[in-house]
Amino acid sequence: MRRADLEHVIRAAAAVADDDEIVVIGSQAILGRLPDAPETLLWSQEADVYPRHHPERAEAVDGALGDGSQFHAAFGYYAHGVGPETAKAPAGWEQRLVPVRVERGPRDRTLVTGWCLEPHDVVLAKCAAGRERDWGFAREAIRAGVVDADELLRRVGDLPLPATRRRRIARLLRGLLDDAAR
Repeated sequence: MRRADLEHVIRAAAAVADDDEIVVIGSQAILGRLPDAPETLLWSQEADVYPRHHPERAEAVDGALGDGSQFHAAFGYYAHGVGPETAKAPAGWEQRLVPVRVERGPRDRTLVTGWCLEPHDVVLAKCAAGRERDWGFAREAIRAGVVDADELLRRVGDLPLPATRRRRIARLLRGLLDDAAR
């Protein structure tokens, strides 16, 4: 997925949900702060999104724009409608969202806003998910220098997880940071 693709998903999701604000919480939220993010962070075809004012309409977004939809077939990328509870990001993530403003359409110049997770919050949410591919994403973000080591480690304590999981994530992150420093 590229920045233009994310903007298209935001525009389409806003139209389906009849909501002028869409929250982007998956890995491709990295494109909010980094429109030209490194290729190694852009392998996903999906953007995890929900309508900010009508999160209950995420299912409609998923049906119209999701995996296997006509939208997906036509463009090669898609929206995965999720709920606000899906984000396992550090406390305060909602105040750090990065705005991506796009015109509603070629004949409608009004703006809709995609609110993307900030890069440190993206990486930590991926670490909280804990899948192999999520740790790969974290490794690549660290290698590319798109996140600051101290800030990552500071925010681990704010993850909405049990203390044992937060300690494990901090330990694994330190290993990734040590590897990247070599």
